[in-house]
Amino acid sequence: MSRYHHIFGPVPSRRFGRSLGVDLTPLKTCTLDCVFCQLGHTSRKTLERKEYVPMEEVKSELAHWHKEGGKSDYVTLSGSGEPTLHSGFGEILKFIKKEIPIPAVLLSNGSLFWMPEVRDAACPADIVKLSLSAWDSPSFRRINVPHKDLQFRQCMAGYRAFRRIFSGKLWLEVFVVEGVNSRAEDMMKITQIAETIMPDEIHLNTVVRPPAGKGVLPASRANMEELAELFNPRATIIAGFPARSGVNVQANEESILNMLRRRPCTARQIADAFDMHANEVSKYTGDLVRARRIHVVWSDGELYFGVCPSEEKKEAKPENSSK
Repeated sequence: MSRYHHIFGPVPSRRFGRSLGVDLTPLKTCTLDCVFCQLGHTSRKTLERKEYVPMEEVKSELAHWHKEGGKSDYVTLSGSGEPTLHSGFGEILKFIKKEIPIPAVLLSNGSLFWMPEVRDAACPADIVKLSLSAWDSPSFRRINVPHKDLQFRQCMAGYRAFRRIFSGKLWLEVFVVEGVNSRAEDMMKITQIAETIMPDEIHLNTVVRPPAGKGVLPASRANMEELAELFNPRATIIAGFPARSGVNVQANEESILNMLRRRPCTARQIADAFDMHANEVSKYTGDLVRARRIHVVWSDGELYFGVCPSEEKKEAKPENSSK
């Protein structure tokens, strides 16, 4: 079993190389229930900010990891839910900046930045990534499925207020869902909002891992290229990244495949079986789905992973067997 309960990785990241994750909330404790979320539906939708996990335990794990010679390109507050729900996330950012000589990143959906205390707490980060996939209240409700007390205009005002006080790099991530916000006329409305926020970078993403919503489809590469041109400066397409490589990655993928050859499993079952974080599981399953080695099966409202027919014929080998 892992010695750590609140940090995980480092894991390969599209934007951050090898990233050490810091998880500050229980699985899927979030302000939103985005249809595209790779971790499944939100089980606890809330705006309550509190110390969901003990802050001193998080600091202790980070200090121990660093003392033991841990290496990473970034330390990232992300994990299983919305990190700004944790009342002490700002103190953890300050601890990273003071004690660990690695850039600190906050990956947030941005829904709580209308709160001055959240904006102030986020300022120590080197990079803050906020989400912007809607352009008005109806699209916000359809794509992000927010807590009933969240208002789209209020959230956007919070973004602009944060930009005025934040001296680090501010990134916006726009998640494109085919048929929902993939039309140029809709994306133009998002670009107009983005211009008022003045981010340093804009990233376009789409479905590359099995999403929470059934029937949520990725935008095509050609569509993404067209949409990227609508932004000034031009948006960077981060979806469709190449498959990861390495001995550990291949070993983990084969272990997951051997398990799925026996029976379909949910992401949580895979995580429990291999003592992995949910984010790590989503990366492996996403790669395996794109490689057409596994496929998604919906059963009783839950997403299961099963092997494709070509994999069923392969004999499942013991995970610790040697050739």
